[in-house]
Amino acid sequence: MIELNREQQAALIRLARKTIAEALKVETDIGDLDFKDEIYGNKCGAFVTLHLKGKLRGCIGNIIGTRAIPETIKEMSLSSAFKDPRFSPLTKEEYKDIDIEISILSPIETVKNVSDIVAGRDGLIITRGFNSGLLLPQVAAEYGWDRNTFLEHTCYKAGLPADSWKREGTKIEKFSAQVFGEKELGLI
Repeated sequence: MIELNREQQAALIRLARKTIAEALKVETDIGDLDFKDEIYGNKCGAFVTLHLKGKLRGCIGNIIGTRAIPETIKEMSLSSAFKDPRFSPLTKEEYKDIDIEISILSPIETVKNVSDIVAGRDGLIITRGFNSGLLLPQVAAEYGWDRNTFLEHTCYKAGLPADSWKREGTKIEKFSAQVFGEKELGLI
């Protein structure tokens, strides 16, 4: 997994905010951003999560990287703000009250033994038939879930019964993520 330093994290957060602001035609004081560091050329999965006054307002990502990190962050920022089917598109009025979090994902690996899963460290993907659900690592930590509760909620996210993770033919995968946000970086 790649490790972004604090400056690189801040640049990606600013990129996400600037991308959303431009789409909403909101003035910002975010100038030009430099993404010349070699690390930005990596292709990895990434999610952009928006919170509005502490509540989820949008979260969209790619689990597998297909483009350089800045391009992925721009695309996921717009999708989180305007295309998350659980929410109406973000408005200009809401923009000032959002905070942004980015998750840069490690490669995905198949889970052979559920005892290898650590709630709060690992994100999960559960697939059974045509159903699939993903929860980011920070979700288990936010809710204080143990491993089994995290597995059950990932099943729910996939539209499956809670115990589907125990059934033959259910695929369980895990990944880790470097998670950083505006609040933690002191950008808001």
